[in-house]
Amino acid sequence: MSWWKQLLLGLLIVVAAAAVWYRFVPGATEIVAGWGLGRAPAEAAVSDDGATRSDGARRSGSGGTGSAVIARPVTNATINDRLTAIGTGKALHSVAVRPYTSGRLVEILARPGEPAEAGAVIARLDAEAEEIALDRAQLALDDAQNRLERINALRSSNTVTAVQQTEAELQVRNAALALRDAQLALERRQIVAPIGGMVGILPVSLGDYVTSSTDIAMLDDRSQLLVDFWVPEKYAQAITVGAPLVAESVARPGERYQGKVQAIDNQVDSTSRTLRIQGLIENPGDILRSGMAFQVEMRFEGESFPAVDPLSIQWGSDGAYVWVVRNGIAQRTPVRIIQRNADTVLVDGTFSNGDQVVTEGVHSVRDGQQVMVAGDEARNGNAGRGS
Repeated sequence: MSWWKQLLLGLLIVVAAAAVWYRFVPGATEIVAGWGLGRAPAEAAVSDDGATRSDGARRSGSGGTGSAVIARPVTNATINDRLTAIGTGKALHSVAVRPYTSGRLVEILARPGEPAEAGAVIARLDAEAEEIALDRAQLALDDAQNRLERINALRSSNTVTAVQQTEAELQVRNAALALRDAQLALERRQIVAPIGGMVGILPVSLGDYVTSSTDIAMLDDRSQLLVDFWVPEKYAQAITVGAPLVAESVARPGERYQGKVQAIDNQVDSTSRTLRIQGLIENPGDILRSGMAFQVEMRFEGESFPAVDPLSIQWGSDGAYVWVVRNGIAQRTPVRIIQRNADTVLVDGTFSNGDQVVTEGVHSVRDGQQVMVAGDEARNGNAGRGS
């Protein structure tokens, strides 16, 4: 093939590609018009007899009307106004009761599932050695006191010195301290409830030898329940201590419990990017238990954005945009996509009340062009026939 034929073929390919780009690429008409090589879509086309009419009129075949399109109104939608999370409940106070010292259980007074008051004796250890030590300490105190009384009596006659009197007083004090120590050792052979609460299943039996690391009983104060749940980090600034919440037990659907935020963790988990929140709810009738799952719901003010039909979103060299119909004229409006939903797309853009966005027929719309919305065209025709 000669060089001039190759050149001609290349020019034809370039022209065809330019035509396809001009016809089908959104925004191409505006770009060409900006170069001064084409005509803006809104300019009137002059016919052979000198009459003018718009491009939309020539495409639609009727003078004075634009392209027929389908449009949907712009609505508003609110996001980030509601939070739902799954949390786990636990007792307001929960204590594993352990003895102070080692020994053998000789008596268990607590019963599983029954309440125990703070200070009540739950169990007792063997205490023969401690009782003997208490009696010995009592005898030593009595002897020291009797000796002090004799010295005080002799002191009046200067038979004993002041130093001997001071030593006797010191012996009495030491004996009193030894007695208190023996009494404390004997008292600690009794295992008492540090808080009031419900007694769980006892992991020990009568006669077991236990140490200071052995759990005797588990006490739960579940007059109120703490609910731990985790929220996305974007809610960190929206949640405050004391904020209201509603918790619904997964095991008891339909029962909702009012509560509030009790505590907020000071760190965001770097793995899950969530923040731990602790809520506090009431437990009327003592029907809730530690470990129960709850669905926690919180409400916030949220953010409001325009919502448009997904079909109306178009893309150009400068990003996303939509065709907004105002007073029958199409206007190209840039938007920033905030969130995609199943039936709408939330965007950030400049809109007014009553605006509509083109959802079908977008490829035949140009900026500033007169358009006819399908529903409006039918209504206008009915109005003409009625007049």
